[in-house]
Amino acid sequence: MKTIADFSARLPNGEAVSLADRLGKVLLVVNTASKCGFTPQYKGLEALWRKYRDRGFEVIAFPCNQFGRQEPGGAEEIASFCDVNFGLSFPLMGKVEVNGANADPLYEWLKAQAPGVLGSKAIKWNFTKFLIDRDGKVVRRYAPTEKPENLEKDIEALL
Repeated sequence: MKTIADFSARLPNGEAVSLADRLGKVLLVVNTASKCGFTPQYKGLEALWRKYRDRGFEVIAFPCNQFGRQEPGGAEEIASFCDVNFGLSFPLMGKVEVNGANADPLYEWLKAQAPGVLGSKAIKWNFTKFLIDRDGKVVRRYAPTEKPENLEKDIEALL
C-alpha cells in the first residue's frame, strides 16, 4: 500500500523533492489560491503550523489555478502575496493541477484514499485539505468550507 513517501513534489523553482522525508510527521496537504473567497484560510493554516510544528506537524500548500483561475500568478508572485498578506512560513510548493488528465500523482492518490461527499474523487474547489498521519497514510479529507482551526482536535489526536 502506498504512502506519502512514495511521492514527490515540485518546489516553486521546479526542483523535485521527495516526500519520504515527511514520514514521522503529521501533515496537512492543501490546494490553495490567492484570489479565492477561502484565501483568508491561509491565516488559520499558518496558525496551525506555528502552534504544532515543534510537535511534528507540517502544512504543505499546493497552489492551483483550476478553480475560477484564482491562482494566475507565477511562483514569485504567489510567494510574495502569501508573505505580505499572511506571513506564511510553511512550505509552498509549485503550482499543480488536482483534477483531470494532468492531475499531480500525489493528488490522484489523495483523492483515491479519501473520496469526497458521495464518494466523489474530484476536488471541488480551492482549500480542500487532507490530513496524513505519521505513517504517511491519509486519515481524512476536509471540504474547502472547513476552517483550519476546526481541525485542531484531529491534528492533536495524531501528534
